[in-house]
Amino acid sequence: MTTPSLTAPEAYATLDDCRAAARALPLERKVLLLTGRAMWHLQALPELGLRPVTFSDGPVGVRGLGEVDGETSILFPTPSAVAATWDVALAFEVGQAFAREARAHGVDVVLAPQVNLQRTPVGGRHFECFSEDPFLTSAIGVPVVRGIQDQGVAACMKHYIANDSETERTTYVSHVGMQALREVYLAPFEEAVNAGVWSLMAAYNGADDGVEAGPMTAHRHLLVDVLKDELGFDGVVVSDWEATRTTEASAAGGLDLVMPGPGGPWGERLLAAVADGRVDERELDDKVARILLLAHRVGALGSEPAAITAAEDLRALVRRAAAASMVVLRREGRAPWERPAPSTIALIGPNAVRPHVLGGGSSTVHPAHVATPAEGLAARWPAARIVLERGGDPRALAPRLHIPGRGTAILVQRDDAGAEVARTAVADWRGWADALDPDAREADLIVRVRLHEPGVHRLSVGTVGAHRVVIDGVEASASDVPVGVECVLDSSVNNPAGVEVEVAVTEPREVEILATLAVIDAGGYGRFLRAEPRHALPGPTADQEIEAAVAAARDAELAVVVVGTNEESESEGWDRTTLALPGRQDELVERVLDVAPDAVVLVNAGAPVLLPWLARARTVLWAWFPGQEAGHAIADVLSGAVEPSGRLPWTLPASEADVPVPHAVPDAGSLRYDEGVHVGYRGWERSGASPAAPFGHGLGWTDWRYDAVSSVTVGADGDLALDVTVTNTGDRDGREVIQVYVEAPEGAHERPARWLGGFVAVHARPGETVEAGVTIARRRLEVWDAEASSWVLPQGGYRLRVGRSVRDLRLDTAVRLEAPEPVRRDG
Repeated sequence: MTTPSLTAPEAYATLDDCRAAARALPLERKVLLLTGRAMWHLQALPELGLRPVTFSDGPVGVRGLGEVDGETSILFPTPSAVAATWDVALAFEVGQAFAREARAHGVDVVLAPQVNLQRTPVGGRHFECFSEDPFLTSAIGVPVVRGIQDQGVAACMKHYIANDSETERTTYVSHVGMQALREVYLAPFEEAVNAGVWSLMAAYNGADDGVEAGPMTAHRHLLVDVLKDELGFDGVVVSDWEATRTTEASAAGGLDLVMPGPGGPWGERLLAAVADGRVDERELDDKVARILLLAHRVGALGSEPAAITAAEDLRALVRRAAAASMVVLRREGRAPWERPAPSTIALIGPNAVRPHVLGGGSSTVHPAHVATPAEGLAARWPAARIVLERGGDPRALAPRLHIPGRGTAILVQRDDAGAEVARTAVADWRGWADALDPDAREADLIVRVRLHEPGVHRLSVGTVGAHRVVIDGVEASASDVPVGVECVLDSSVNNPAGVEVEVAVTEPREVEILATLAVIDAGGYGRFLRAEPRHALPGPTADQEIEAAVAAARDAELAVVVVGTNEESESEGWDRTTLALPGRQDELVERVLDVAPDAVVLVNAGAPVLLPWLARARTVLWAWFPGQEAGHAIADVLSGAVEPSGRLPWTLPASEADVPVPHAVPDAGSLRYDEGVHVGYRGWERSGASPAAPFGHGLGWTDWRYDAVSSVTVGADGDLALDVTVTNTGDRDGREVIQVYVEAPEGAHERPARWLGGFVAVHARPGETVEAGVTIARRRLEVWDAEASSWVLPQGGYRLRVGRSVRDLRLDTAVRLEAPEPVRRDG
């Protein structure tokens, strides 16, 4: 038998093949490969025919490599919206579309999906996650992985593990009991490993699982013992960017790849550790092998990646997914599509004027165009007159100053001694500068703005770190405290604060903004300057805007109010401090309903917010962060062209006081998961508190009757199978999500009051009765026995509740599981 050469693709077909190739490499070349070459690139090894593997962020789209000015990407609905479809096939399509986008941008590995649980509604990255339920998270997240990898691009599932808070996110330790860890937080990762995910990301935080406590980049028990040895993960464990802070501990702890590079704690220090015997070289062989296998899978090692599958236009997919994801929270009286085509439409609300189509942070992508609600409604009803009224600005920060049309900008860079090293006239300042002179240590950004409108203008500069900002001769803010990579990791650099200066204008005049800025050295994120000039024009007061909105609603045949969150409230880097809508949006809705009771209210938010007027409004839809086709998707739903068939993947609270896990703030560096397995709706079921809308809720545009559970069988593999019959009793075609919840017999193990065991979606015409099968996998019935370190299937009578949500249960049946002794499966 001939041994394939190390440049032959067949030499890397399996992990064992790759280990053999890794052992043949010199130590220096092994170490080189284990730290990134740059922000998004790995190292190349020409002697193996290995080109650099490339990474890019991806929860809502593939951003690209940052190497093309003005690069745009398709912006998909937020992951919570995809989960709200409860549509496994659509999730697969979204994954395929991500891969097509990745190929178009030269990306091999997409940092998605995120399968952390929505443990608390205030979590800053709540919108990036699929659900508060581990099974629904797996049911949607795994098809996304399969769809991405079906096209020869790697998914990098994140963030492993118990990464459910943005407060102190790089330092806190999550204390999670082993039963909760196994049944809740590890479950989506386990399902993805079973499906063959090619890479995982180790989180910033640490974890204490009762066996080992330490940072996730060095947690040998969870990375090696559980993930690699027990679950059989053969992919790459990559660090979150700038998360690795140790050499020996992380090298021995199961981490395979340090990102970004160059630099970091491995490199020369790892070479020395191997030479001194502090790290076994066989550990490096395994890491290199995993990277080589990943490269082989994505076509970076002389191999050919999978062929791209032809599919519909991506914008059409975004539009279809966004419309399908919308959840009808309330429907009373005539739906919008049942009314005559309107001749006048009042489009009201801050998110009607400026829709929030994605959350802040690393998931940000830049679409070529975002369809606004006004654009969508105008395309759907071209003969209608649309009156657009904001109804008050809920944002604390003024809009970004658009410099090209209002002034000029000059950037003067200086070295340590204060000598000028570069001077540039900036044609289009966008808040950042990263192409800096190597000797630059600080710079002056000088912006001259001509103010034309009479009245009081508000000007500020958002920045972080050491700086001095002078506006129109007035010092607005100053600091001598430098910052480094922490400003990126806490996202303050993405939404920097600024102190406003009011400038009164009676006739047009020029104002100078001078921002003296220290260069920020953010490690692997590079060196840059950050300064975002902001400008609020004179305008009506909030009271005046609300009055104008009310008048428009009173005079219109159709009033549509779009309220929601914005980039100041939902973002990576910080957790929310309130569930209330920002600004005076609740007042706006109440005032509009006073004069237009049939007004349609759309909530444009990723995570739960309080809706004190919910019971009063007749039509309320949750529109999520719907992506770039937002306006068209909204119009599709309001016109009845598409049914909003979404179901809530989380619980909508009526009161902050009732939320089972009300905050995500560590105590002395520790985040305790004392609720155990009672996460999300499970906590609501345990407390008995009434939410505004329960998990699984969604009314759609038609009505359904639940007729019967015709059979329940137990398969040889322990799975349960139910046949459920339902009837569409409405007068239009519809889609229903049949949900089955499990109630366990009493026993020695802690169990939720009820939990989601299975679901299936059906379509039916008006008056049509359909039968559908629902499978409850054996794992949905098992419990992790921490004492025995194994999965156990408790025996006895299980109650199966079938319905439209966890609180709207229409059918009830039972099944008894019996065996001579408890059925155990080792972990």
